[in-house]
Amino acid sequence: MGIASDPFTKLFIVAIQLGSILAVVVLYWKRFFQSFDFYFKIGVAFLPAVVAGLLFKDYIDGLLERVDVVGYSLLLGGIFFLFVDKIFTEDQNENQLTYWKALKVGAFQVIAMIPGVSRSAATIIGGLSQKLNRKTAAEFSFFLAVPTMFAATVLSAYDFLKQEVTITSNQTIVLMTGNIVAFVVAMIAIKSFITFLTNHGFKVFGYYRIVVGAVILIMYYLGAGLSIL
Repeated sequence: MGIASDPFTKLFIVAIQLGSILAVVVLYWKRFFQSFDFYFKIGVAFLPAVVAGLLFKDYIDGLLERVDVVGYSLLLGGIFFLFVDKIFTEDQNENQLTYWKALKVGAFQVIAMIPGVSRSAATIIGGLSQKLNRKTAAEFSFFLAVPTMFAATVLSAYDFLKQEVTITSNQTIVLMTGNIVAFVVAMIAIKSFITFLTNHGFKVFGYYRIVVGAVILIMYYLGAGLSIL
């Protein structure tokens, strides 16, 4: 899109996740504000990402600039998606999440630190691996996004301010606009996504990822000058 790679752009890409987070809270506010046990399970699931993020932050930041990594992640992930519904069959009807299961789902979230790997898909598949049904796995994935994306936004804001760069009034408007759009799109997408996933599974997402990943790799190796930003 020809957008310059500068500190504010990097902040914007992460900070607009706040709009998506708010959409999760609004849609599930009755379930989100329930018991301390629920918060503790989210905290347990969040721990692997904290540890991995602190240990491998520089390496992850380096991968974010790799267009080829994104392309391969989309392509390989798409191929895997074609078989997910067969691996995790429809006889799964568990909807109870234990602390041990929450930790394992959180471990799957770490995989999403690789650019091109969907955080939602990684955690949903993590939930399915623990015998949760699709709806429960998808909803917990969105709940887990709240602390994860909030922490990522705070860290990005800290890195931005650490460079002694001030946010202009125009940039503030851009951030507000981005978050409003993210909120509206997330409100529409979350409900429709969970319904579609519950009824139809992952296969269509697999085809989408294969096509997009293949196009990116073809353009990349033909020297189209692709860049992440």
